[in-house]
Amino acid sequence: MAVLGKIRSKGILLVSIIGLGLFAFIAEEAFRSCEASKNNERQQIGVVLGEKMTYEEFQKLVDEYTDVIKMTQGQETLSEEELNGIRDQVWSSFIQTKLIEDDAKKLGLRVTDDEIRNILNEGTNQLLLQSPFVNQQTGRFDANMLKQFVSEYKKNTNPQVQEQYQKIYNYWTFIEKTLRQQTLAQKYQSLLASTFLSNPIEAQQAFNEANEEADIELLSFPYSAVKDNDVTVTDADLKSKYEEMKGMYEQYEESRDIKYVSVKVTASAADKNALIAKTNEFAQQLATAEDPSEIVRKAGSNVAYLGVPVTKNAFPNDIQSTLDSIAVGSTTALKENTADNTLNVVRLISKAELPDSIEYQMIQVGGNTPDEAHKRADSIYTALAADASQWETLAKKYGQTGEKNWMTTSQYQYAPSLDKDTKNYIYTLNTAGVGELKNITTTAGNIILKVTARKAMTTKYVAAVIKTDITFSKDTYSKAYNKFSQYVSENQTLEALEKNAKKNGYTVLSLTDIRNSQHVVANIRSTHEALKWIFDSKEGEISPLYECGNNDNLLVVALTKVNKKGYRGLDDTYIKENVKLQATNDKKAEKIINDLANVKDFKTALTKGGKASSVNQVTFAAPVFVQETGASEPALSGAVAATAKGKFAAHPVKGNAGVYLFQKKNINKRQGVKFDSKQEEAKIAQRNLQMASGFMTELYIKADIVDNRYLFF
Repeated sequence: MAVLGKIRSKGILLVSIIGLGLFAFIAEEAFRSCEASKNNERQQIGVVLGEKMTYEEFQKLVDEYTDVIKMTQGQETLSEEELNGIRDQVWSSFIQTKLIEDDAKKLGLRVTDDEIRNILNEGTNQLLLQSPFVNQQTGRFDANMLKQFVSEYKKNTNPQVQEQYQKIYNYWTFIEKTLRQQTLAQKYQSLLASTFLSNPIEAQQAFNEANEEADIELLSFPYSAVKDNDVTVTDADLKSKYEEMKGMYEQYEESRDIKYVSVKVTASAADKNALIAKTNEFAQQLATAEDPSEIVRKAGSNVAYLGVPVTKNAFPNDIQSTLDSIAVGSTTALKENTADNTLNVVRLISKAELPDSIEYQMIQVGGNTPDEAHKRADSIYTALAADASQWETLAKKYGQTGEKNWMTTSQYQYAPSLDKDTKNYIYTLNTAGVGELKNITTTAGNIILKVTARKAMTTKYVAAVIKTDITFSKDTYSKAYNKFSQYVSENQTLEALEKNAKKNGYTVLSLTDIRNSQHVVANIRSTHEALKWIFDSKEGEISPLYECGNNDNLLVVALTKVNKKGYRGLDDTYIKENVKLQATNDKKAEKIINDLANVKDFKTALTKGGKASSVNQVTFAAPVFVQETGASEPALSGAVAATAKGKFAAHPVKGNAGVYLFQKKNINKRQGVKFDSKQEEAKIAQRNLQMASGFMTELYIKADIVDNRYLFF
C-alpha cells in the first residue's frame, strides 16, 4: 500500500480524497469477492445440507451410472433424453442418500460390514440378483463366484479380457455401494414405521367405521345452480380466503413464466420431390446389391444394417408390419410414412427360425503374429475335438475361465454398427448346432467357440432398410431463418412480439412455472441455452433467437414473471382465480344455507328445489361420492355418522360442491366380516405410515437444496 505522508495543508480535502479512494478500493474488492463467490457457485452442480457437489464429482457419478446402464442394456450409445434421465436419477439418488445419511447419523443408524456380508450370504436381494454372480442352479447370488472373480480380476494380465473384467468389476462396485445405501434407507424407514402404533380400542373403532353402513335419502343443492352474479365477493373476502388456503400455495423452488414464439422448419414441396427422386435411385441399387451396408449408409437411413439375424423388435413399428408381408429376396417400392415423416424402402434378405438365447463357451486365442494365433487355434481345436473335457484346462492355460455364458438377441440387435469379425461371430452363434465346435478367424487372432444350449426359438430377419427423414433444404431453412430473424430484431418488447406475430404468420404461446430442473423449453430438444437464459434474465426481457430442436426449430422467449420461493400471492392469476372460486362457493353456500334456515324435515326440504337421490352403504371411513354434484364429500360422511337412525339432518352440510340435507333411514353391518384386533391394528399402522410417507419431502424442504444443473446440462 502507498505510504501516507503528514501533509498538514489541505488536510480536510486530502482526508476526503483518501476516504473516497478507500471506499472505492473496498467497493472494488467487495465486487471482486462477490464475483468470485458467484463464479465459484456456478462451478457447483448443487448444494445439499451445506455439502457442495462440483461438476467433476457429479459427472463421475453420471459416468458410473451410464456404464451400468450400457452394460445391463447392451447399449453402446445413449440418446440425449436417456442421458438427461440418468442425470436426474443420479441427482435424485444423491439427494436421497445425503438426506437419509444425515438423519440416520443423528439417530445412530449405520450399516455394518457384517450386515452386508449377511446379505451377500443370503443371496436373495434383488440388487444381487441383477449381478453376474448368480448361481444358475439355485437362482441365488453366489458369494463364492464373486470371490473367484475378484481373485481372477486382480491376477489377470491378459489385455484381451482386461476391459471386460474391468467393466464387470466396476458394475459390482456400483451394486455394492447401492446395496449399502438401500440397506440404510430400509433401516431408516423401518425405524420410522415402528413409531406408528395402534391399540385394540382404536382398532375396534376403525372396524366399526368401515363396516357400519347407512342408507340415506339425500337432497343436493349444487353450487353450480346458483349464478355467480347472485353473490358478491369483495377484496376482503379474497384476502380472508387466501389466508385460509395459503398453505396450499407455498413453493420450494423458484420458477419462471414465459411467452414464446416457436417455428418448426419443414420441407418444401420441391425439397420433398428431390428427396423422393434420390431415394428411388438408392432403392434400385439396394434391390441388386451383394452387400447392402454401403447403400444403406449413403442413403442416410435411420435404421442401421447389421447383416446378422435380428428379431422384429430391432426395426421400427412400420417396418415390422412390412417384414411378414414381403417375400425373401424382394424389395418394396418407396413408401411415405406421414406418422414419422419418412420415406421407406425394405429389402428382406433372409428369414429363419433361430434361438433368441444361446449358451456358449469360448477361448480367445492370440499370438505375436496372426499366423502364430491361427496355428495355436488349430492345435486347440484339434485337442478339443478329440476330448471336450479339456475345455477349462486349456482356457486357464491362456488366462481365461472357459465358463459358459448366455447371449441374447437384444444384446446386439440395437447396435449402431457391427464390424466384419463381430458379424461373423454372431452369425456363427446363431447358426451353430448344440455341441458343434467352431474355429473363427478374426483380424486379432482366433476364437474357439462351442454352442452348449439354444432356447426360445423365434423368427429372425436379415433386412436392409432405407428410412430417411423428409428434410428441408439449406435454402428452405435460410428463408425461414431470415424471416424469423427479422421479426425478432424488429420486435424487442413483448408487446411488439404479440402485436406483430399474426401478420408474420406466427403465434405467441405461454408457459408457466418453468423449473430449472427441466431439460427443455416448450418440449423442444436442445433448448439448454434458452433455459439458462430464462433463469439468468429479468422480467420483461426478450431472448436472442435460438436455433434448436433437431436443427429444425427457431425460438424466441420473453420472460414475463419470476415466481420466487415462498408463498405465491393473489397477484398470481392462477392463485387468484382458484381463491375466487372457493370464496364464491363459500358465498353460494351461505345463500343456500340461509334459504334452508327454517327447514325441519325432509318433506319441507323437498320444496326447496334440491336434487333428490338415494345413497346406500355410507360409511364414516370413506367419503360419499354424490352423483348429482360429481364430488366426493367427506363432510357428508361425518354428518351421516353423527345422525341417529330415522332422524333428519340437524343442519345443512356444507360440502366441496354443494350443500346437502338428508334423512338417515337404516344402519346395517356388513355380513360375513369378523373383527380381528391384530389385523385391524396392522391396517391402522400401515395407514398411518402411508400418511407419513411424505417424510422425504419434509427432509428435502429443510435441506436448503440448491440445484444448478441447468448451468451445465
